Amino acid sequence: MTVTYTAEVATCRGLGCFFKLLLRWRASVYKLVWLDLALFLFIYYSLSALYRFILDKEQQKTFEAVVAYCNEYSDLIPLSFVLGFYVSIVMTRWWNQYTAIPWPDSIAVFVSATIHGNDERGRLMRRTIVRYVCVCLTLVLANVSPRVKKRFPTLDHFVDAGLLLENELAIFQSLNSKFPKPSKHWLPIVWASSIVTRARKEGRIRDDFAVKTLIDELNKFRGNCGSLIHYDTISVPLVYTQVVTLAVYTYFLTSVMGRQWVHTSKVGANIDIYFPVFTTLQFFFYMGWLKVAETLINPFGEDDDDFEVNWIVDRNLQVSYLIVDEMHHDHPELIRDQYWDEIFPVELPYTAAAQAFREEHPVASTAGIQLSAAQQELQPSSVRIDEMNPESYPGMKFRGDIAEDAASGIHFMAGGKISRSASRVSNRDRPFTGGSTPSNLGGSLTRVNSVTSVLKRLFSKEDRPDGGSKTPGKLANSSSSASLQNRQGTNAGGSMRIGVIEEVDEQMTVNSMRPEHRPHVQTIFPTNGAPTPTAPMDVPSKPRNGDLYSASAPAGPFGGGKYQTRAQVSSDSARLSEAFDFGDDNVSIRSSETSTSSDDEFTRLKLERDRQRRDRAMRKLARSVSGTQQDPPSSMDLDETLLLTELGEASRASLRPADRSKDNETDNI
Repeated sequence: MTVTYTAEVATCRGLGCFFKLLLRWRASVYKLVWLDLALFLFIYYSLSALYRFILDKEQQKTFEAVVAYCNEYSDLIPLSFVLGFYVSIVMTRWWNQYTAIPWPDSIAVFVSATIHGNDERGRLMRRTIVRYVCVCLTLVLANVSPRVKKRFPTLDHFVDAGLLLENELAIFQSLNSKFPKPSKHWLPIVWASSIVTRARKEGRIRDDFAVKTLIDELNKFRGNCGSLIHYDTISVPLVYTQVVTLAVYTYFLTSVMGRQWVHTSKVGANIDIYFPVFTTLQFFFYMGWLKVAETLINPFGEDDDDFEVNWIVDRNLQVSYLIVDEMHHDHPELIRDQYWDEIFPVELPYTAAAQAFREEHPVASTAGIQLSAAQQELQPSSVRIDEMNPESYPGMKFRGDIAEDAASGIHFMAGGKISRSASRVSNRDRPFTGGSTPSNLGGSLTRVNSVTSVLKRLFSKEDRPDGGSKTPGKLANSSSSASLQNRQGTNAGGSMRIGVIEEVDEQMTVNSMRPEHRPHVQTIFPTNGAPTPTAPMDVPSKPRNGDLYSASAPAGPFGGGKYQTRAQVSSDSARLSEAFDFGDDNVSIRSSETSTSSDDEFTRLKLERDRQRRDRAMRKLARSVSGTQQDPPSSMDLDETLLLTELGEASRASLRPADRSKDNETDNI
């Protein structure tokens, strides 16, 4: 049973709170080492009596030589290092085993919240799931803990205790007969997951997310149970345990001889030492350290400080049933709390005994720093731009192209060979030019990233690497990420040079040398304003019977009556072509019909392009005309898609003579 003393060490006063624990016997170091210490002292006094009363002078000299030898070489054993490292490993392993013990509380809460139904079947599902979870943990504890194994030696005892039923025991026995070696602790978890799936099919679980949550919790519980079995089967390597044990016992076997009092000993020669005080304390501490490791290496045993596994078994089943059955979908009545009107309490009340422990709000570490009004005034910067002028440094002479950078102490230089795959910095000097043409990308690059040049570009439009087309003040961007590298060579004025590695793509270089003509607002919209809208026109509508194209188009300049035939529409299209001249778009409808005399390829391509432009113009005209119609008859709704299609057919019909003439010319060729 774990011995706890935290209540007695809650407050440390005076000389400390551990002195009251020194007189305890249960789970104490005295209880662990008293037998080993008694054996050590028995051997020590036996050898001392042999030296004092039985041996003669010559034998005493031999005894004294053995004592000196053991006393000199016993300290060569690295006992503190080996033992301390081993105990640290064992303590870490001990706490990890406790944290690996799974608790069914979270599963019980999820089961109670997600599996609905106050009938007998819903209650049976909830209780069975948590019972299977408790059975899984109890089976694992029976495999790793002697205490639980003595309580449940066989599966029949699980049935007698109410953890398993007869039909479930039969399944266990059947599987054990077929597969006797593997542990079957995971079988109840499989049953629980099947019940969760059945509850979902029956509609007792509302959504699939709740099913996933339950399955994940069951798998997590099963994984922790597997970790306990792993800790039981995989222990600290035996060779390390043997090394520590041999080191401790060998050390004290040599100490029991080397710490004997003899006449020739250098320490305490004139004092007859009857009790080895410091040797006893040393044995007490080292042996106690070893006993701690022996106790904690398996915390599921029967030692005083081992885990309370039997209590865990009882507690888990009780709490699980309480959550899923007694407290299922039950909570206190919703009533306004005491601080409903105050929103939140200023401070909870204290009792008379707790009045002395009233605590104030924590204060930040800089809360006590107070500055005067003069100290809070902002001061201007001590560095001015004019101080970066190289004239401020009369003792230094720089080259003209780096004089502006030498004053700042940091230089940004672009250079190196341009590679498509990698960037390299060249240490050879390159002449710097004032031009900023795209050809500079292939050779030496202009210094554009110096500190002073950046400041210049912030206030002027000069020295731009892109020829003045970009926004002033922006640094020149390379086609790849630029990295900084210290430039080898002599640094002017002791300053640091930073090489900017540039990688320029070949295609980008070629494209940058080509002149770019990008449209702008003035090329799209003329300066004299938007073009004037055209006059409204009549547009044929959906055909009705035979060649009739429109039954609702009013009479106008292009429609002579109520109905129009296909021939009339073709003639109207021709009249439209003659009436409108699309000069801005370089569209000439009449020219496309008459310019068929030339039979070269260029002329045919030009005619085809003119035809396409005319079709686009006609479609645009149809949209504009359809937008100007007002109050169309409700019974004759125009289909815009069909309207545009028929208008295009009319346009193509008007162009058929020109097409036939071109085809004839092609056949003649």
